[in-house]
Amino acid sequence: MIVITTPTGDIGHQVLEHVLRGAEPIRVIERDPSQISTAVRGRVEVIEGSHGNADVVNRAFAGADAVFWVVPPDPRAKSVEAAYVDFTRPACDAFKKHKVKRVVGISALGRGTPAATHAGIVTASLKMDDFIANTGVYYRAVTNPSFMDNLLRQVELIKNQGMFSLPISGDLKQPSACTRDIAATAAKLLLDHTWNGVASAPVLGPEDLSYNDMAKIMSEVLGKPILFQQSSAESLKARLIALGMSEAMAQGHVDMWTAYGEGLDTAERRTPQSTTPTSFRQWCGEVLKPRLLAERKAAS
Repeated sequence: MIVITTPTGDIGHQVLEHVLRGAEPIRVIERDPSQISTAVRGRVEVIEGSHGNADVVNRAFAGADAVFWVVPPDPRAKSVEAAYVDFTRPACDAFKKHKVKRVVGISALGRGTPAATHAGIVTASLKMDDFIANTGVYYRAVTNPSFMDNLLRQVELIKNQGMFSLPISGDLKQPSACTRDIAATAAKLLLDHTWNGVASAPVLGPEDLSYNDMAKIMSEVLGKPILFQQSSAESLKARLIALGMSEAMAQGHVDMWTAYGEGLDTAERRTPQSTTPTSFRQWCGEVLKPRLLAERKAAS
């Protein structure tokens, strides 16, 4: 039995698609089961509720061999540790109680780097990994750089102003990955019964690019000039708070981006195992460009 959390999330739904191709029985945890398609509901067992709730995870993990673990966004959390470590506590108790053998979690790069000690959300993610590993399960943390897909949050800015903005130097080259490659890595681990122990599974994409590099590639794929503009950490924090994020979580995002600028994602060496296939150019053509075209069509 494989249990999948966030089965309708950006990564979780893609993990579920992969796992459905196999023969393993599947159970999912979903706050709103109506978000799961009728076709999928007919092939999985659905446990309704939050996977931060002890009763829910105890029902879900009974008889489970493997669990796919993702902490959902909690923009109003009182601290980054509450959002990641405290949310995971009931699950860790349930891992031990039900003798779950393997857990695959979504986490971040940077372990062992100086920047990781003050990287906000990333620091909390790494603490979560340690908390899970200390339960005695076999654990693989799928560790990721900033997602290519996060740029979809700036579709309106790209469409209307021909630019995107982040609080980091446009010249710093670092890895990036897309959610479909992250999901494929996680699903492969969930379906593999041979691994043991505790380790990370980095997902680094095929190349290191700066945001200026990305702007050039976007310009070529979209057929219009796109510029990258470095913003300030202060403006990011103010914007996040204006959108309803707690001060602590907004600061956690600022700290993460500051750590990125200090090389948080550049220490991991790319290997054949960590080199995932989707290039940024391919992602722009297959994901970003169709989204922009859909946005234009909806606006017309």
